[in-house]
Amino acid sequence: RRKRRDGDPQDPSPPDTMLALLAATLVPAAAYIARPTTALGRSALHARRATPRCAVEMKYRVAVVGGGPSGACAAEVLAQEPNIETYIFERKMDNAKPCGGAIPLCMIEEFGLPAEIIDRKVRKMKMISPSNREVDIGETLKDDEYIGMTRREILDGYLRNRAVEYGATPINALVTKIDCPADDDATGRYTISYSPNDEGKKAPTKQLEVDVIIGADGANSRVAKAIDAGEYNFAIAFQERIKISDEQMNFYEDLAEMYVGDDVSPDFYGWVFPKYDHVGVGTGTVVNRPAIKEYQDATRARAGDKIAGGKIIKVEAHPIPEHYRPRRVRNRAVLVGDAAGYVTKCSGEGIYFAAKSGRMAGEAVVQAMKGGTALPTQTDLEQAYIKPYDALYGPTYTVLDLLQKVFYSSNAAREAFVDMCESKYVQQVTFDSYLYKKVQGNNPIDDIKLLFGTFGSLLRGAAIATPDKPINNPVESLKRL
Repeated sequence: RRKRRDGDPQDPSPPDTMLALLAATLVPAAAYIARPTTALGRSALHARRATPRCAVEMKYRVAVVGGGPSGACAAEVLAQEPNIETYIFERKMDNAKPCGGAIPLCMIEEFGLPAEIIDRKVRKMKMISPSNREVDIGETLKDDEYIGMTRREILDGYLRNRAVEYGATPINALVTKIDCPADDDATGRYTISYSPNDEGKKAPTKQLEVDVIIGADGANSRVAKAIDAGEYNFAIAFQERIKISDEQMNFYEDLAEMYVGDDVSPDFYGWVFPKYDHVGVGTGTVVNRPAIKEYQDATRARAGDKIAGGKIIKVEAHPIPEHYRPRRVRNRAVLVGDAAGYVTKCSGEGIYFAAKSGRMAGEAVVQAMKGGTALPTQTDLEQAYIKPYDALYGPTYTVLDLLQKVFYSSNAAREAFVDMCESKYVQQVTFDSYLYKKVQGNNPIDDIKLLFGTFGSLLRGAAIATPDKPINNPVESLKRL
């Protein structure tokens, strides 16, 4: 084992959506995921592997930058490999990302989440159209089926602490710079410069050298910038946590609401999601980000008396990626979660995909490092992580992108979207697809009926919808990639 150098962290001390649902009906969801078993591939460019180093000299180091679901799940896998030193950076251990907080039922079992981190079990949903037509869905759910509502500071903290218990070294710090080895350097190390947040304001900048980096540091990823991963369009999500009366809270006991209309967002939706003792009220947009507060005001107005008199206890805003980054792996640096762009259009769902991508990336690194005896190549990581992930979810992202263009294009399309929600077949297949990340028992005849029903809904929506207000935002339009 290599001797520690000045500035090295100490040894670990383990401590004692709704629109995704409807969109999923129009495309088969990805199959439920097993751990990847794809054989490792090689190419002439990336096939050269580092010479295995002697176990008595040192262990290879892997740093996970970011302590949300993607980073925590990656670190948990890595920490269980005794011949790899795992570090996890998080600048704010109580970070609360603005997020609806909805997670599918399959995630609870797959990731071993305890019941106490689930604030609410949503079994009813209300879709509200631009004309305020309300459609209730949820009748097809079984008694033991629900959508889990969480607070991100609780969920993230649990996953991160579990990774630490397995042996990951937590570093409470802001990563300020990453120096990368050359692409053709098979053994060169990454140097991470960071400012500790738990050693006072005057704490000096420290450095850590590592062999592999997993970038789980969100839409503004410093890892992505360091490896020149390219840019992507992003939405701004804005959410207010509002404390309402007990009587009002009873209304949202197991109910979530989603509002569509150009007043709440020209390309997304507004939501009211129940939390532990309050509701999260929010919205988002890509095409008109400067107007986000206007859309938030409209969302609160649409909710009306149901949240009237409530006290805003927290205001949150955060960028949300709109599509994959152009590059997600470079040399021995890998992107996961929001840093990679793993958020579905149309719904904005990202928690499950973040956790899953983190786990798959961690497994790919462990597999390629062969018990800590070798370094992975770029091809290893592309074959064992990127290729399986894209095979599972690529079609879903593509189709949801198309559906967003269709159903968020105008108030008429939004009216049609809500109209379609009345179909029990739509509800059944939608919930099955979302809760289990796979389609169960599609009926070809009903699929054909749904196709014709969609045309009918579009015609009815066009007949009753009010025209969308024009958006004059040339600056934002020019920023779009």
